[in-house]
Amino acid sequence: MADHFDRVLVGVDGRPSGRDAIALARLLVAGDGRTTLVHIHPGSAATADWVPAATDDDDARSRELLERERDACAVDAELAVSGAPSVGRGLHDAAEAAHADLLVVGSCSRGFAGRVLVGNDTRAALNGSPCAVAVAPLGYARDMGRLATIGVGYDGSPESVAALALARELAGRHGARVRALTVVQIPGAQWAGYGGLAWGSALDEIVAEAQAALDRLVDDTPPGGAELVGETAIGVPGEELAAFGERVDLLVVGSRGYGPVRRLIVGSSSEHLASHARCPLLVLPRAALAPSATGAKPPQS
Repeated sequence: MADHFDRVLVGVDGRPSGRDAIALARLLVAGDGRTTLVHIHPGSAATADWVPAATDDDDARSRELLERERDACAVDAELAVSGAPSVGRGLHDAAEAAHADLLVVGSCSRGFAGRVLVGNDTRAALNGSPCAVAVAPLGYARDMGRLATIGVGYDGSPESVAALALARELAGRHGARVRALTVVQIPGAQWAGYGGLAWGSALDEIVAEAQAALDRLVDDTPPGGAELVGETAIGVPGEELAAFGERVDLLVVGSRGYGPVRRLIVGSSSEHLASHARCPLLVLPRAALAPSATGAKPPQS
């Protein structure tokens, strides 16, 4: 994965959610990066019995829609249209064709303003994407501000190490600070004898270890690097990270779901976040998260 997003693909459908996605893409694309707006219409370039073939009229209508949205948002972007059996499939194919390193989509049109809400199309864009996916919350084009604080879910895994590296890079570009949250799940019965400690003491010990790991990350912040604040919470990761989103302007997480090589398969925490986050969400695919890909190194225990 690149240190920043040079080739950004934005799903646009003529609704406000597409403009929310365009607004988020503007913040995430590299300074000299390329943004492409894409509209997926029903149909397929390859004729199949169960999928009507796309027509020139379909392509023309899609291009007119994209031109209107580009003008309305005053964004410098290329345009791409495609027919596909489903929006998710079409977006994935378009991302591969464009060699995109980020796909940006909007939330479902039903739900609370300011919340990420995943409908079928957004969920399809997340699962199986060949690149990172960002989801803009409802009303983001209207209410967006600068990226002052970038949050990251951190648990010491390679996925979270690379997510933190990217959060730091984005923070440096935007003059923002980084808040890293480690969620400690409440131990089950198997933890009752953790280290010879009683249940309550065992939980305290786990939390202390998690906070110590975050403190080491803070101490290792390079000179001139983005300010880093580390904190811990006790609970269910997806729920705690969703609430954490109320205090940040962008939440970055790594996907721990397993799937085909270089495909984003969201796990349970990412799935929950994609339906409950209070801020823009950026999910990175597992295959792109090897520490060598970002130059990040796991913290020493």
